[in-house]
Amino acid sequence: MKKPLLITDCDEVLLYMVTHFRDWLAEDEGVTFDLARSDFYRSMRRADSDEPLSEQDAWRLLNKFFDGQMHRQTPVEGAIAAIGTISEHADVLVLTNLMDFRKEARTRQLADHGIDLRVYTNQGPKGPALKAILDEYAPSQAVFIDDLAVHHGSVRDVAPDIGRLHLCAEPSIASHIPCAHKAGDAHVRIDDWDSALPWLLDRLVNPTEAAPQAAETSKDSEDK
Repeated sequence: MKKPLLITDCDEVLLYMVTHFRDWLAEDEGVTFDLARSDFYRSMRRADSDEPLSEQDAWRLLNKFFDGQMHRQTPVEGAIAAIGTISEHADVLVLTNLMDFRKEARTRQLADHGIDLRVYTNQGPKGPALKAILDEYAPSQAVFIDDLAVHHGSVRDVAPDIGRLHLCAEPSIASHIPCAHKAGDAHVRIDDWDSALPWLLDRLVNPTEAAPQAAETSKDSEDK
C-alpha cells in the first residue's frame, strides 16, 4: 500500500534564510535589505544610496549567498522534530527553488542539520514539478507546504485535491507575505510547526477526520 507524502519547501519553512541573507548583505556587501518591503527587487539599497539595486544585481547577490553562505542558515524552530514525527507515518521530500546544480549542496545542508531528505530542485512555479513528483510516488495522500502564495496557486492548478499548508516561519516577513489561504489557494495558513503538526498528521494519516479541523484552523489563521 502506498504511503502518504509530504512535499515541503525549505527556506523559511525548514531553514531560516532571509534574516541571514540580510545580515550577510550588510556585513560583506554594504547593502541594506528592508524585510518589511514585499518587493524583493526594490528592498535592497547600497548603504550610501537611496536608489534600489537593479533586478540583475539583486539576483546576483542572492545567487552569491547560495553559492557561499548557506552555512549561515539555521533550522526553523520545531521543524526538525516535526519532520521526524511525520517521517514515521509518511514519505517526506523537499521541493526547493534553487538551480539544479545546487541540489547536492542543499541536500548536504539539510542533512547537516539532521534533516536527511530527498531534495528536488525547481525554477519558477512549483505546480509542474509537484505533479511529476505525484506521478512518481502515487501517494495515498499528499500535502504541500510553502511560504509563498504563488506556489500554492500553481499547485492548486495542477493538483487541487492535495492538502496545501501556507507556512512562513520567519516572523519578520510573515505579515508582509500575501496569504494563500485568504486567496483560496491553500487550505490553511499556520506559521509555526507546533501548531501545524496536528493538522498535517490528520491530513496525511487520517484524511477523513481532517476536514473539520482544517476548517477551524483556517478560521483561526484569518488574521495572518
